[in-house]
Amino acid sequence: MFVHIFGFKWKAEATEADQERAEQEIRAFKGVIPGLIEVCVGANVSKKGQGYSFAGMMKFVDKEAAEFYSFHPAHMALLKWLGPLIEPVELDFEA
Repeated sequence: MFVHIFGFKWKAEATEADQERAEQEIRAFKGVIPGLIEVCVGANVSKKGQGYSFAGMMKFVDKEAAEFYSFHPAHMALLKWLGPLIEPVELDFEA
């Protein structure tokens, strides 16, 4: 199994609607991205969040599936509009 964890710091121009759209689109990856087992996203409520107010976790069957996800058209479409609105952090590991 391969785990992908991410967090976003929203830039000032990101609206609440943008944040809700991101959550909906990321959740919709399940069943669309081959090898994606689980998707969890939501507001980061940690007091140690260092400004990352949105977090998520994805489980893939293996590292190759996670690498395929990186270039999947659904992910690329998300990044096209979301990328300019966030400062992301990512953590990946094999479990």
